[in-house]
Amino acid sequence: MDDEAAPKKQRRGKQAGSKIEIPLDTELEHLPEEFRWREWMMRAEAIIFAASEPVRRETLARVVGANCDIDRLVGDLLAEMKMRSYDIVSVAGGWQYRTKPAYAHAIKAAKGQTRAMAPAISHQEAMVLIAIAYFQPITRGELSKIFGKEISRDTIASIRGAGLLDTGPRSPMPGAPYTYVTTKYFLSAFGFETLRDLPDIEALEDAGLLNRKAVVVTESAVETIQDADEN
Repeated sequence: MDDEAAPKKQRRGKQAGSKIEIPLDTELEHLPEEFRWREWMMRAEAIIFAASEPVRRETLARVVGANCDIDRLVGDLLAEMKMRSYDIVSVAGGWQYRTKPAYAHAIKAAKGQTRAMAPAISHQEAMVLIAIAYFQPITRGELSKIFGKEISRDTIASIRGAGLLDTGPRSPMPGAPYTYVTTKYFLSAFGFETLRDLPDIEALEDAGLLNRKAVVVTESAVETIQDADEN
């Protein structure tokens, strides 16, 4: 009987010693309005800083009061960063810290370890990624026609492995091959909030970076993609 009772006592002791999680006070009604707003700002800043991906509005809403204007909150954070070398940018439907482009050269010159926003991809992979971004959903066969040579499965697999591509709907072409589309991580990695933020294709044509008829991707466009991780 004593042996049977021992585990029960141990279980009761473990329960008694466990920590009770106290719900986060989001309203902060005990604080004056100014201090309440400052605390909400600090919470938002900490969450965006700690996140490995863009922080969505609903995530910030969990730690601030029900009537908190989140756009104004982020705006106040931005106002405080005017004299800093980093910023909070709107990408992929959320907010994320980024160093300002003006300091990209200094970061590169320092040759230190950085948190690369865009994964390293080869020149050929960057060219394929640009074509997919503008003409998605697109099949591997269509990509091969664009470049005048076969785009290998290994190339697609490498870009997918970097998290930049995903499988799209099947094409209505004979054999119903899979198409490829960019991911939300693609938007985040290259600083776009939505695909509508891609440079206008007509502007790229005027600048000689992309030929919509021949669909030629040039060196400058590739460099733009490959240098994105420096910001």
